Amino acid sequence: MDEKLAKIKLLLLDVDGIMTDGRIIYDNQGNELKAFDVKDGHGLKMIQRAGIKIGIITGRESGVVARRAAELGIDILYQKALTKLDPYKEILGAEGLTDEQVAYMGDDVVDLPILRRVGFSATVADAVPDVLPLVDYVATRPGGRGAVREVCDMLLRASGQWEELTERYFKA
Repeated sequence: MDEKLAKIKLLLLDVDGIMTDGRIIYDNQGNELKAFDVKDGHGLKMIQRAGIKIGIITGRESGVVARRAAELGIDILYQKALTKLDPYKEILGAEGLTDEQVAYMGDDVVDLPILRRVGFSATVADAVPDVLPLVDYVATRPGGRGAVREVCDMLLRASGQWEELTERYFKA
């Protein structure tokens, strides 16, 4: 698995069920609310420092997702992607990458076309059961609760940059 992870130059993520717990909450004014795990966000910032790009491909459109992407410095953002393979192919071409240089995290059958293509595929502990046996890695954590961070840490370790990027946190 480390050999696959070491080749990764881009991590692509689904949102609902991966970056969030999958729930969509509306308040009385019709505003959409989503909860993102700060540990996932820090993991994403660390892999960016390691030179790994991040992108989002999601089937829904949400201002909350656009805001979170902007906050994390993620400029590859495809929302309302009913067929996720089309934006995936666009991203490969725009970034000049091959399948084996991409990791993807998805949790439902709509994600399978990409999960089956990429160099490293991952899902969350509470993914749709049909997805679980078809990925390279199933996180121990559920969506929106640190699963993305697990994969980020794996990518950092496989790239050989874990110690360098975390050294300042371990100093006394």
